[in-house]
Formats: sequence, C-alpha cells, structure tokens
Amino acid sequence: MLNKTLLEGTWAELLADQFQTSYLRQTNEFLCSQNEAGIEIYPSQDNIFLAFNSTPFEEIRVVILGQDPYPTPGHAHGLAFSVKPNITPLPKSLKNIFCELNDDLGFKNVSGHLMPWAQQGVFLLNSVLTVEKGKPGSHANMGWELFTDHVIEIISSRKEKIVFVLWGNYAQKKGKKINREKHLVIESAHPSPLSAYRGFFGSRPFTKINSFLIASDKEPINWEI
Repeated sequence: MLNKTLLEGTWAELLADQFQTSYLRQTNEFLCSQNEAGIEIYPSQDNIFLAFNSTPFEEIRVVILGQDPYPTPGHAHGLAFSVKPNITPLPKSLKNIFCELNDDLGFKNVSGHLMPWAQQGVFLLNSVLTVEKGKPGSHANMGWELFTDHVIEIISSRKEKIVFVLWGNYAQKKGKKINREKHLVIESAHPSPLSAYRGFFGSRPFTKINSFLIASDKEPINWEI
C-alpha cells in the first residue's frame, strides 16, 4: 500500500529513505493485513499523503498537528481536522475550531473542507496517518509516529520561521522535535469538547499565527472559507 510514488515533488525526495526503514515496512505490512482482512481503513489509500501533496514543502508557513484521521465514514480525506466537502454536522473539534476562529477574527466558516488552508501553506498533518473505521486511535504505535516525527524534524531543521500549532498534550509531546529558537510554537488545550474550555477557547491562535507571519515578512493566511 505504501510507497514513495504516493508522494509528490520535494516531499518524495526528502522522505524516500523512510520507505526503506524497518518501521515503515512494518506499518505497510500492518495496513496490507488489515486490507486483506476486509477491514475498512480511512482515509483511502490515494489520500493517505494528501496533506503532503496539497502543501508542497517549499510553501509551508504553518504546521497544525492533529492526532489521527476521523474514524467516521465519509469524513477523513488526509488533512488533519478537515472533512470532505458538504459534510454536516461538522465533527465537534472542528466546530470548536471554527467557534474560536469566529471569536478571534470574526469569520463564520461553514465548510469543514480545509483545502483552502492547505493550499496557502498550512500543513495539516496528523501524527498517525490512518485509522480503522469506527475505532479512533486504532493505528497508534504502528510506526506512523516515527514517520511524522521525522517529518517535523525535517521542517524544523530545513525551514525558517514556521508556526507550529500544537493543540493538546498529544501534539505537544511531539514539540520536542522543534527548534524553538527558529520557529514559533503555539500551544493550548485541544479543541475537543472535553478540553476546549480549558484553554483553547480564547487562545486566539489565528491572530498569533498571522502576526508572526507578517513580522517575518511572509503573507498572512486567509482563514475564511
């Protein structure tokens, strides 16, 4: 299922060696066994690396780190926190993200399809890139975390003045891979209903991101969809 041909452009060059590692081979074997057993996996194979192919390495300005894809049928399509077009109701975490966006910048986004963000350089990366239908966290500790740790390290070491957005303890643990002398790291509670009122609401991440980008002589993100 997994091979470097699924990646495009510079990402394919930067990550080609990872497809030769024992950990990613084990990830591939696991996914193949799940597929052979008829287990439904999200997102579809052609969308596993959509975040990479939607936001070329050269264009990254912001990284928003999620945990794993939505396990709900029809939702996940390879971008963290995003859903396919015309999905209603929105997942609760995404709904809370939009509530904070409205409070922060006054935008009332309705569509949960975040491709317009990805196309502006917002890299919407999940720590784990696949999940079994109906079972959140089911593909944790199968190798994906090592792959995305490597991705974060590459961005941190090779890019300058990137904004990393780490919502919740899970994402913040991966923050140790980031050089905070070069980049801005924004941390708060996760937007999930279980934690949004413990520091996510009122954190104004979108204003902070754009203020840093402008100060770094970069174009701000248009968050309105």
